[in-house]
Order: sequence, then structure tokens, then C-alpha cells
Amino acid sequence: MRESSVPALVELPDSVNLADVPFTRATEQPGRIVLRRRDGSAWRDVTAEGFRDELVRLAKGLIAAGVEPGDRVGLMSRTRYEWTLIDYAVWTVGGVTVPIYETSSAEQAEWIIGDSGAKAVFVETAAHAATIGSVRENLPDLAHVWTIDDGAVGDLGERGGDVDDNVIDKRRRTRTGTDLATIIYTSGTTGRPKGCELTHSNFVLLARNATEGALAEVVHAGDGSTLLFLPLAHVFARFVQVLCVEAGVVLGHAPDVSNLVDDLGSYHPTFLLAVPRVFEKVYNGAEQKASAAGKGKIFHAAADTAVAYSRALDTGRPGLGLKMKHGLYDKLVYGKLRAAVGGQVGYAVSGGAALGERLGHFFRGVGITILEGYGLTETTAPATVNTPSGTKIGTVGRPLPGVTVAVAEDGEILIKGINVFQGYWHNEAAGDESLKDGWFHTGDLGSLDADGYLSITGRKKEILVTAGGKNVAPAPLEDRLRAHPLVSQCLVVGDGRPFISCLITLDPEALGPWKAQHGKPEGMTVAELRDDPDVIKEIDAAVAAANSSVSRAESIKKYRILDVDFTEAGGHMTPSLKVKRHTIAKDFADEIEGLYS
Repeated sequence: MRESSVPALVELPDSVNLADVPFTRATEQPGRIVLRRRDGSAWRDVTAEGFRDELVRLAKGLIAAGVEPGDRVGLMSRTRYEWTLIDYAVWTVGGVTVPIYETSSAEQAEWIIGDSGAKAVFVETAAHAATIGSVRENLPDLAHVWTIDDGAVGDLGERGGDVDDNVIDKRRRTRTGTDLATIIYTSGTTGRPKGCELTHSNFVLLARNATEGALAEVVHAGDGSTLLFLPLAHVFARFVQVLCVEAGVVLGHAPDVSNLVDDLGSYHPTFLLAVPRVFEKVYNGAEQKASAAGKGKIFHAAADTAVAYSRALDTGRPGLGLKMKHGLYDKLVYGKLRAAVGGQVGYAVSGGAALGERLGHFFRGVGITILEGYGLTETTAPATVNTPSGTKIGTVGRPLPGVTVAVAEDGEILIKGINVFQGYWHNEAAGDESLKDGWFHTGDLGSLDADGYLSITGRKKEILVTAGGKNVAPAPLEDRLRAHPLVSQCLVVGDGRPFISCLITLDPEALGPWKAQHGKPEGMTVAELRDDPDVIKEIDAAVAAANSSVSRAESIKKYRILDVDFTEAGGHMTPSLKVKRHTIAKDFADEIEGLYS
């Protein structure tokens, strides 16, 4: 078993918790800018003292509402200033935050709130409140639903006016590093999300070690800033939130991605956190804009030059001719691309799916080095990452300080260290299966090179990860689709793709009666029926029913009806009637490509 390990650079006492830094920084550097929040069309600075005072006020309200140490509090919202404020207020009173994607269905929200036993939940909008309200009768432990847009944060602050400051100081010291900080639900192959138990130490130790080691040049605490636009319900964004607070990086939030370009232009971040899909859209948008203006040839020449320049950095120094071309295109093209993301971004951290080697070289050649990393919810997000001084494009880097990565004999990636979760909430069996002798078995396949850089080669498990970084379990969608009488088999696809799609086969036995009922000729073949408007109407309804159980990001956007069925005889089913995913994906590669072309 090949291993790669980086020793921890920072060790902390057992008493450490996530609520420490906002209070110590407010005492030591009260006027330091720690966040910026939207105020109309401008950004308003939030000082360390101001943030501490706001979270104390909210924390008092939570205490007055009956939130006790260890109580779970749900949080269903887009990425906005109030998310960070609520998160840290919950930690200040010793509570456990339970994130819920703002796109979640009522069924998903019910499961997360019910399984976690949340006493209260913050929601962003009236629509979110209605979603929770539709299932509230099934949630007997849920005492409060607070709506951010209805002024819940301010109202709670008023409610806690009689709570003494000493109570807050006592509460925030009740938690230690081994105590639970959050339960983040992640998709499972059984369809029911599993709640990953992450501790205060998981976040604080990993953030401190990343700041001192792998990401030191990226965050450059003191003058670093980032604008967070990925969902804070996802562990990746959540870790970066903690990283910023711990390192003193100025943090901003962009809840509406449709305004992202304008927000980046006014915020001027120094580094970004994103998923590959964001970089693909930046590239594609720039290419389309150049082509529309009749400058397509210039853009493509500039792109080729950027890639060549980046590759030359790996193999030696770029030659004089390449340097001159690069300098020319920097004025014509690259500078405009950097300006589109605020003009000051030098680095971007990418995770969730593979970026692609050419795109990585392109952006580095443009002047924005994208550092690919790898991790899971169970590893508090990053386990490995490339660094500015040690980047191998095409890999996901080396372990962060305090983390060890190994590749087992069967190719599975194993991880242990300061970032590994302590188990699954209310699911000890799943935890025992994933955690063995201190190693977390990721279910992913990879390889380690001689320098300890990890490359991802495949997925042992069946979870799909879209280009946007969304984890999607195909089983629940497939189970619901197969419930429709006309559907025989189906295969949900979308790994590394911009959205989820599906291949569907029709049930020959069900088609006979259906044709008679709908006045179709008895001799109509499956090849003819798959284009029939009435069949399409039926399958549309089946897809809509399946989509109703998941969030928008997980829902099937396109499908294709095949003219053959998946069978054991055809090599597409096992004897126990499980679909052979890799075989189907290979045999129907053209059909899958057609869904995305």
C-alpha cells in the first residue's frame, strides 16, 4: 500500500473550539476588517468587534429561545452574511449547525431535520418556511422555524436582551475540540443521506494547518480576501468560511450567482473558491464573446499561447518568442479575463470534480493559478491540494499538513488524519464500514506518484459528482423512474457533466396493453414508440415524479429513450438484476454524448 503523508505544522489544545477566534480577535484587534457585507450597491466593512457584538446578540436570543449545548439547529439558506453570523452564533451557545440546501425538497428537508432531531431551523425565505411547514407535523422535535427575510435575526436579538454576558462566556467554553460542531448530510447509495459528524477540531486544526502550510501563499492573511458564492450547505464552502475566520481573511458572500460578475468587479477578491463548471463557463463565455465580435482567431491563438506558456513553466523556462507572444496576448486578452473576476485574483481553489488539464494550463497561463484539490464531506473537505510552489496540473496535489493518504491494493483511496470525521449520525453500521483502523475508505480510486501527488482515476462507489460539484445518488431517481409501468430500466448519468441526465428503456411487456389502450398499431416497435408523443408524455411525467424527491441541482434535466432494453443476456444486467453502469456507459457512449451536445 503506497502512502503519502505530511506532518502537522500546528497543534492545538483539546479546549479549542470554533467560537474562540471571533472573540479573541475582537479583543486584540477590534478595528480589523474581517467581513464585508452587501449594503445596497456597495460593500460595508464589518470589524472584528462589530461581528463579535452581532453574534453575541444573536447567541443571547438563541439561549432565550431554549437552545442548549448539543442541540441541533438547522440552517436552510443561500450563501449570505447571515449564514456565517448564524453558524458562529450557534457554535457560541454550544449548538450544532445542520445545513440544508436551499433547493432541497420538502422530503429531503424533513429527513435531515427529523434524523438530526433539530430543535430549531433558520430558513431564508417565506418559500423555505412553507417547505418546512408542509412537513412540520411529522417533526415533533422542531420547536422553532425562524425566517431570515422576515427579520428573525433582529427579533431573536431583541428576545435575548436579558441574557447576561457571563452566560455567553460560559456557554462558548462548554465545547471542546472533540465535540460535535456540525452534521452535514451527504448523498448515499441507499438514497437516504447520511449525516457526517464533524467536530470543532476537524475544522480548526485543518484550517490552521492549511493556513500555515499548503495554502499559506493563497490566503496571505492580513490583506487576503475572498468572495464566497458556492453553497455554504456544502462542506467545501463551509471549510473556506472557517479558514477565512481563523486566518483573518476578509470574507464576503454572493447569494445570487446571476450577479456574480458585477459582485466580483466591485469586491476585488484576491483568491476564489470554485468548482470546475465555473471555470468552464468563464472560458466558454470569453470564447463566445470573442467570436461574436469577430475576434475568435485572436482568442484561440491567445488560449493556445497561454497553455503553451503554462506547460513551459513545468518543463523549464518559456523561450523568448513565447514570452513575447504571451506579453502581447496579456494586453489583448488575459488582462480582460483577470478584470472579469475583479482584477486581483491570483489563485483559485477548485474541487468537487476534475478540472481538466488544458483548462488548468489555460488559466495559469492567463495569470490565475487554479489549485485542484480532493476531499469529501467525511474529510472536512480538503485532504489533498496543489500549492502555488508545488503544482502538478492533472493531479489533486499532496496531503495537507496533518493528513495521510494511501492507495490500497485494489486502488481505493484511504485517508486518515486531523480532518477525518468521527462517524455517521444515528448510523453506526455505516461508520464502521467506512472507518477501519483509523482509515476512512473513500470509495474513490486513485494513484500516488513518486512525489506523493494524488491522481483520481475513478469511483468505486456509484455517487455521481456533476461539473458543479454536486453529489448525486442515482439510486433514488432510478427507483422512482422504474416505478412507472412503461419504464423497464434506467441509468442516471452526469459524472463530471454540467447536469444530470438519464437513459431509459421501455418495458416490452407493458407496451402491448398500453398500445391497445391508446389506439396505437399493434405492430409499432420500440424504436417507433420512443418518439411517440404519448409515450414521451408518460415518460415526462415519470421524470417529473422522480425529480420531486430531490433538489433542482440533482434533478434529471434531459433523458433519452433507447430502442433496446438492458438485460442479462445483453450483458447490461447482473444475475441479481443490477445494472452494470460502466458497461452501459461504454456501450451507449454516443447516446450519452448526445444528451450533452
